[in-house]
Amino acid sequence: MGIKIESLELGLSKKIEIRKATIGVVGLGYVGLPLALQIVNKGFQVIGFDKDDEKISKLRSGDSYIADMSNAIIEKAVNEEKFEPTNDFSKLAYVDVIIICVPTPTTADGTPNISYIVDAANAVEQNMSSNTLIILESTTYPGTTEEIVQPILEKSNFVIGQDIFLAYSPERVDPGNLNFSVSNTPKVVGGISAACLEVSKHFYETVINTNVFAVTSPKVAEMEKLLENTFRQINIALVNELSQICHKMDVDVWEVIEAASTKPYGFMPFAPGPGVGGHCIPVDPKYLLWAGQQHGISATLIETADKINVSMPSFVVERLENYLNAQEKEIGDAEILVIGVTYKPDINDFRESPALHVIDKLKDKQCGLNVVDPFIETFTVGNYRFNTVSLTKELVQKADAVVILTNHTPIEYSLIDQYAALIFDTRNTYYLFKSENYYKL
Repeated sequence: MGIKIESLELGLSKKIEIRKATIGVVGLGYVGLPLALQIVNKGFQVIGFDKDDEKISKLRSGDSYIADMSNAIIEKAVNEEKFEPTNDFSKLAYVDVIIICVPTPTTADGTPNISYIVDAANAVEQNMSSNTLIILESTTYPGTTEEIVQPILEKSNFVIGQDIFLAYSPERVDPGNLNFSVSNTPKVVGGISAACLEVSKHFYETVINTNVFAVTSPKVAEMEKLLENTFRQINIALVNELSQICHKMDVDVWEVIEAASTKPYGFMPFAPGPGVGGHCIPVDPKYLLWAGQQHGISATLIETADKINVSMPSFVVERLENYLNAQEKEIGDAEILVIGVTYKPDINDFRESPALHVIDKLKDKQCGLNVVDPFIETFTVGNYRFNTVSLTKELVQKADAVVILTNHTPIEYSLIDQYAALIFDTRNTYYLFKSENYYKL
């Protein structure tokens, strides 16, 4: 049996080393697709799996649905037969490494929804071959790899650590970040066994251009991912609450942050805003909150931070209403021009975006709404479908207020500065705005 373990492990590691391993990526969203193309770039053949027929069709045509991934990169990989997008999960039988990058949302009450992980693990178990490495990258609660994925894979009668290898390595994708990508962001990995850790660490060292940090178990790797984003959630909540205090005291919160940032140690700047968005910060801390509750721990700091961040859209609308009232304008009679819908600048992802909540509240106020976002064409708030419009001089002049919710780079801010009757900037977009009616969060 010892010879079998060695031959399997070394055989897979050797295939990875000489780029003869075929890689399967399950889930071709904001995490899976960039990872798949990075692995292609490292000389591997990749099969990408997704249930969404529209995504598969677009990828086969060389069309990208992610703003910071060009059509040319996808088209080249597909045409050279280095990347095969498919919804045929039986092809998992032909891959040597399977990386699971599926969504992990929460239910309405904040309970983790790991149904996508379960479905992916079942598909892997039903189709995988011996001598395969399976890595879960989806953000989840500590224990998922060992308590959920491992038992599913073991139904195949393959022995983990001998016949197949299982590990967890949290994704660290930051859409729109020009400095850090899949290729140069350090990875953390934890394996079910020493053999699992060794082969998974070797895989990542082969496909990325930076360090791979090994931890003692998948549970440690799962927990550290939740720490990363809960750290951000709590610090953003701190500056969001500070912005509310500073507003009441007539203090510029942005100047306060800038001054504090001069300290070379013990301080890290975070920016206030209309709330938090994306899949990570609004969701991941809820996994940690839930995990604590399962063990009798009430994570009050995490819960409070969530409440503060959730309250910010209401704070934004209240501030806007006050500024309009100062100009003797009722918000219900006002025409509002909203700049930006996505949760961060220069991407086309509006999952959990705080802008959606601000727009929803403005809609409830019965005011007129136009929305500008160069990265998306349509979006839905409640049952109402919005079409974005192009920024024009006439549109700015028509508006009683321009509200900047996402600071996209392509926006012509000088046009807003020149013609807007009132500007409410929740992102400190341009501190050089000259308008007398310019207000920051």
